This record gives sequence, C-alpha cells and structure tokens, in this order.
Amino acid sequence: MTIRKKSKQIVSEFDTAVDHSRNQRYVLRLFVSGISPKSVRAIINVKDFCKEYLSGRHSLEVIDVYKKPALAIGEQIVAVPTLIKQLPAPFRRLIGDMSNIREFLLGMDLLSENPSRYEKDRESSARKDPH
Repeated sequence: MTIRKKSKQIVSEFDTAVDHSRNQRYVLRLFVSGISPKSVRAIINVKDFCKEYLSGRHSLEVIDVYKKPALAIGEQIVAVPTLIKQLPAPFRRLIGDMSNIREFLLGMDLLSENPSRYEKDRESSARKDPH
C-alpha cells in the first residue's frame, strides 16, 4: 500500500470514529445533596458542559440523595456531587463540582489523556481565538 493510500485510509478511519462519537447518546445521572453550594455548582457545570459538548444527544437525571436515598445506596454513592456516565460504555464516575473541564471531558471520553496532534491543534487554535 502506498503512503498516500495509507494516509487516506487513516483519515477515513479517523473521520468515521469522530462521526461515531458525535452520534453516541450519553445517559448521565448526577447525585447531589440538596442545594449545597457544591451541588448547585455541579448542576450548573454539568448542564453547561452538556449543552456545549453533548447538545441534543444526552439525558441528564439530577438526583437529590436526601429525597431518594435508595437510589444513592443502589449506585453505591459515597460522596456528592457524583456524576455517573451510564452510557456509552465504559461506565464512569466523576466526583466533585465538575468545575474542571478537562477532567469532565476525559471522564466523558471526549478527550484522550494523551491528546492526538489533531486535539492539540484544536486546543491551540481555540486558545488563540477567544470567540
């Protein structure tokens, strides 16, 4: 296989993977404790992130552990706020107020721990363009 064909194949596979990730539906559950400051921040942050990164392809259920303790016990929640990503696989738990966008994106599998050159270029151009 020539280098040109190989690079076209790689680009095609990458485009297919990106399209697949854009079409995945996310099922999220956010466990909070009443209207504590951390819980309120977590709700706002998760809703904002979902609007920006998962628009139209997610469902978010906010669960107050005081009102529904059985759900918290069933999910083995030991700290709040806790965000559970049920789908797509793999299952993930994120604990805290979700104020760290990088950790959120890593937890949602929207960003890899070792960013590709493509992701680095996107981050770099995003920092240059404030709009």
